[in-house]
Amino acid sequence: MRQPDLPGRSPVIAENGMAATSHPLATQTAVQVLREGGNAVDAAIAASATLCVVEPHMTGIGGDCFVILAEPDGTVHGLNGSGRAPAGAEAAWYRENGHARMPQTGAHAVTVPGAIKAWEVLAERFGRLGFDRLFADAIRYGEDGYAIHERVGTLWPRYVEELSADEGGRRHCLIDGRAPRIGERHRWPALAGTLRRIAREGSKAFYQGEIAAEIVATLKAKGAFMSEDDLAAVEADWVELISAPYGGHDVLEIPPNGQGITALILLKLFDRLGTGRLAPDSVERWHLEIEAGRLAYSVRDHLVADPASMSVTPAELLSDRHIEALAARVDRNRRSETIQLPAIPDSDTIYLTVVDRDGMAVSFINSLYTGFGSKIVTPNSGIALQNRGGCFSLEEGHPNELGPRKRPMHTIIPAMAMKDGKASVSFGVMGGAYQPMGHAHVFSNLVDH
Repeated sequence: MRQPDLPGRSPVIAENGMAATSHPLATQTAVQVLREGGNAVDAAIAASATLCVVEPHMTGIGGDCFVILAEPDGTVHGLNGSGRAPAGAEAAWYRENGHARMPQTGAHAVTVPGAIKAWEVLAERFGRLGFDRLFADAIRYGEDGYAIHERVGTLWPRYVEELSADEGGRRHCLIDGRAPRIGERHRWPALAGTLRRIAREGSKAFYQGEIAAEIVATLKAKGAFMSEDDLAAVEADWVELISAPYGGHDVLEIPPNGQGITALILLKLFDRLGTGRLAPDSVERWHLEIEAGRLAYSVRDHLVADPASMSVTPAELLSDRHIEALAARVDRNRRSETIQLPAIPDSDTIYLTVVDRDGMAVSFINSLYTGFGSKIVTPNSGIALQNRGGCFSLEEGHPNELGPRKRPMHTIIPAMAMKDGKASVSFGVMGGAYQPMGHAHVFSNLVDH
């Protein structure tokens, strides 16, 4: 039992469902959907839609989504809802125009938003309720307003300068040229209207027609390569999950183009190095985990990309031979000077998880990448567009080099652990490059300590 006079949280126990999100309004949405007869998929999508309105710097319908779902019988599914680069995007153009690195904001960092397509694919296969109910809370908060919570109000001012430079950013994300204050009411009726239209017409309302035309026009006015054909071609793909054993569980991740494989490499290194047998806050544990992290992230930054462009397979990267070769590079007494780490990508993200009364578990992550993504918001439809293209490399011949209709190496990763054939832990963390280390470290804490 937790000492009640010390900081911490006591366990929450529930029999009919549970939801964990980054915002109380989103958690409330998820629980209410479960009460109304929706399942974990319905609750997760509804919570994500609410977050797109009430935590808009961290997520939005102009971003991407990944999902791991475990059915009550233990059958698992992975969904890759990450968008692609425009068909007209070429790394050579960026190099010829003086870019040593992909732009991190602005129109040239925008990739096709995959989230709405992923929500629809997920709902059609596993959900019970329609978008009209799932978007109801988000639409209400957009139209009637909501009070700005402390964490949201603390972070929003960071982006005022960049949002002020964009027509849609000024119109929808600022109040008299400033960020909304903690406790202040904020409305986003344009986004609510877009959600209402998608609820009525499905994802085609987003990827075709008037809204798609505005997205393209907004970006083309700023010099980008996005076309209406790029939006219309969006796909969300069911993928075969990758896994690694740890602590009597099988930990599942989405395969590349995501960085989930980095978390699995870390867990296998932790196991090989014996970090779980060390005191949880010991210098020895921290040192070995950090060195393992530097190795795993180096593998990611040199080899992980759209799988169509990778020179190695996930199985090879997770093989005992490869893990042993990495572990051999760890000096238990000092920091290695030979590990090469390129620039680590940043991120602002939401993660949420829902389990329903039947035992269906959903591990769900949705993001614009950095705060307010590209810092471009469509003036009429109120959509903040992601800057996920910033994760591409411009190094010629690199597996993650920008290319037409290519998916970038992606930071957002949901996770799921299985034990005895059933879901045991549905989990994830937020924060860009931190996520693989977060998965491995948090899971080690759960099972080792």
